[in-house]
Amino acid sequence: MHYEERLENDLSQIDKRIAAIGERVEQSLQDAVQALLSGDHTLAYSVVLGDLAINRAINSITRRCHAFVALHLPSAGHLRRISSVMRLDVELERIGDYAASIAREAVQLSSLPPEDLGRSIDLMGGQTHSILHDAIKSFLDRDPELARTTKDAAYAVERTYQSMFNDLIDEGERGGRPIHDLFALLVVFNRLGRIADQSKNICEDTLFAVAGETKQPKVYKVLFVDETNDCASQVAEAIGRKAFPNSGDYDSAGWNPAETIHPALLRFMERNGHPIERIVSSSLVSTANELNDYHVIVSLGGDVRKHIPSAPFHTIFLTWDITSCAADLDGDNAERELADVYQEIAAEIKNLMTALRGEDAD
Repeated sequence: MHYEERLENDLSQIDKRIAAIGERVEQSLQDAVQALLSGDHTLAYSVVLGDLAINRAINSITRRCHAFVALHLPSAGHLRRISSVMRLDVELERIGDYAASIAREAVQLSSLPPEDLGRSIDLMGGQTHSILHDAIKSFLDRDPELARTTKDAAYAVERTYQSMFNDLIDEGERGGRPIHDLFALLVVFNRLGRIADQSKNICEDTLFAVAGETKQPKVYKVLFVDETNDCASQVAEAIGRKAFPNSGDYDSAGWNPAETIHPALLRFMERNGHPIERIVSSSLVSTANELNDYHVIVSLGGDVRKHIPSAPFHTIFLTWDITSCAADLDGDNAERELADVYQEIAAEIKNLMTALRGEDAD
């Protein structure tokens, strides 16, 4: 019993130090954003200096974790907890660095951010702080449900980032600020986004420590686009769904969609084990508001960026040089030409999913 009490007491001491450093990191983030919005250089420099103390405190926690392992030789849940704390140390140190980076950019600005960008920074800063707070709380409280809901909330920051990026572009086009100010604000947006990402990692640490859940491989959203969405893009969507169902979530659309999909294509795909789930084409216009959700957009017929308002910042755009589908799908050579298109697209999709998920893509 004495050994168990000593072990639990040592874990409790580590948790107390995590709680203390977590509060300091949260405050550092809040102060950095406040310094930026208010032009308070004294506050900004205090954040930069404070990051040194944060790093020392985190190193102290890491040393305690090493001593815990050497003394107790933990296994199972205790070992998962300590290994998660050591990953948490890295994440908190990075968040402290990001806050210091925001503070450094704050003192570089020639004037306060424009009103609209200031509101966006305040919004994103508040979102990021809330996510960070809940992530740390989930770890300390050993609360897997809070970890899961906080991970979901973190994705809202990505949408805010895209909106802020567009506002920054508008500000640059107006030409009212020095270029170094625009770069400084871009760095700020990036650091806030990275803090949200690190907070998601803390939630992953909680899930591993409490429930033994390891981080699941990322599922990529892929959109295949061509003009009419009645042949090549439909083939690509169907192949993706069948060949790599666990690695991706696939859709297709056209910027000038056909009214129907030719029955010959439907029959060809069904014979090849890839039934097309719908018999009408989808419009890129109706998909435009969701483009931010896609990790990859593949064009199989020209540059799709000419047909959308703006390219999402985080989305990868690819263009594949694919043989065009037969003009007459009832013609004598249609079957062979469709087979050629099918083979080309299947090879490209395999290369894409291997690049995204590795050789284990499935």
